[in-house]
Amino acid sequence: MRHRNWDNFHEDLVEQYQVHSTREIHPRPRQILVDHVETHSGMQFEYVYRPLGAAAVFVLPITSDGQVALIRQYRHPLRREIIEIPAGSVEPGEDIFECAKRELLEEVGGTAEEWHPLPAFFPQPAFTGAIFYPFLALGVTLGEPQLEETEFITLQPTPLPEVYRMLDAGEILDGNSVIALYQARPLLVQRGLL
Repeated sequence: MRHRNWDNFHEDLVEQYQVHSTREIHPRPRQILVDHVETHSGMQFEYVYRPLGAAAVFVLPITSDGQVALIRQYRHPLRREIIEIPAGSVEPGEDIFECAKRELLEEVGGTAEEWHPLPAFFPQPAFTGAIFYPFLALGVTLGEPQLEETEFITLQPTPLPEVYRMLDAGEILDGNSVIALYQARPLLVQRGLL
């Protein structure tokens, strides 16, 4: 299961900087590198980044009765909880769609009757080469989450119209969730769900 834009993420690489050296400052799976680079004009500096190859999925789960399985999750850099949709990292060698199904099951105990891949995107290309793959999951049945020890997640089922009111009011602060919600809106309208 793929969206037609997914092929856009595998174009030929272009090097604008000359890389003199690379060092790893954090290992995989969340690898962070520092390149000592030089521009065409001779300026040299260090560039800190996550390399190409990392990927994550985001799932907008909607139950048959029109509830969105939002989650409230603690995010350490923010020192607070924010509202998001279920998401997680794609493991090395893992199929993207299988990862989406796994994350839905782990974070909200969910399974879905119908899946729709949405356009993928680079979340923050100045820092990371990660690609994020959102999905719309319909006919979701919720169950018992299977959270990782480091996850602090609370399920927050919310009626679909209220979620889009929150989106339009700027109350959903997670950018990846915002993108997935905007991408799913036309299909939800087309299906008569919004």
